[in-house]
Amino acid sequence: MDDGRLGGEASRIAVAGASGVIGSALVRSLTADGHEVVRLVRHAPRGKDEVRWDPESGRVDAAGLAGCDAVVNLAGAGVGDRRWTDAYKTRIRDSRVHGTAALAEAVASLERRPQVFVNGSAIGFYGGTGDRAVDESAPAGEGFLPSVCLEWEAAAAPAREAGVRTVFARTGLVVARRGGAWGRLFPLFRAGLGGRLGDGSQYWSFVALHDEVAAIRHLLDREDLSGPFNLTAPHPRTNREITAAMARVLRRPAPFAVPAPVLRAALGEMAGDVLGSARVLPARLLDSGFRFAFPEIDGAIRAAL
Repeated sequence: MDDGRLGGEASRIAVAGASGVIGSALVRSLTADGHEVVRLVRHAPRGKDEVRWDPESGRVDAAGLAGCDAVVNLAGAGVGDRRWTDAYKTRIRDSRVHGTAALAEAVASLERRPQVFVNGSAIGFYGGTGDRAVDESAPAGEGFLPSVCLEWEAAAAPAREAGVRTVFARTGLVVARRGGAWGRLFPLFRAGLGGRLGDGSQYWSFVALHDEVAAIRHLLDREDLSGPFNLTAPHPRTNREITAAMARVLRRPAPFAVPAPVLRAALGEMAGDVLGSARVLPARLLDSGFRFAFPEIDGAIRAAL
């Protein structure tokens, strides 16, 4: 690197969670620009571009991170992948907290430390906000997801205390064709089976996958940025508005509604996350000069097609 920025040539960047929706898109973006990406994997490394780790048990091959200019941690068991049993809630927490702690400690142990550690987080930090808009100045909410996010971010302390610039990417609902919440919504709406969830008044703070990746790269490049950043589009919409947008863009009817009691019976505790309202704004990201390519829901949906 010749200018001290990760946007310079030949940057070496480690990515945990590289096979996920966001991680795979980020890896494609970085490699397309000529950066060297090192993937953290659970299996025996198959080449010099892979480093062994086990996030649940908190083990990582620190030597494999030597020479990295940045570390990005996007790993964690999917919050919406299955019903929240006690065992799965433990997995959600441990995969994030133990993995982050292992990476932060590995980063801190290196003789030549990375310039920046971008750690995943989520707007679940704020809990339910109802109609009240919140930004990064808001405190943590109450409940399972806020408690996980608090521990998740706290686990990065070793890197921060070692002088590594540490950033928390509090991501919203990513609008992507495959994976995540929208990966389930698109097939339903294409089949004409889409509809609002509950009464549809709950806010969904979304972000286009393109903007998610661009924002992470912005946070990597800007050496003056640290702490929490909400990675959400500037105009969150209600589930009712998003349902109408999906029907409009896909040109399919969306006549159905799933009543709240049915969702609770089907999803258990996770239904509270689906029916909860989080109106989250990306204040710090906008203040830093970042501009969204898809600030509105219709554009974010079209970008995912």
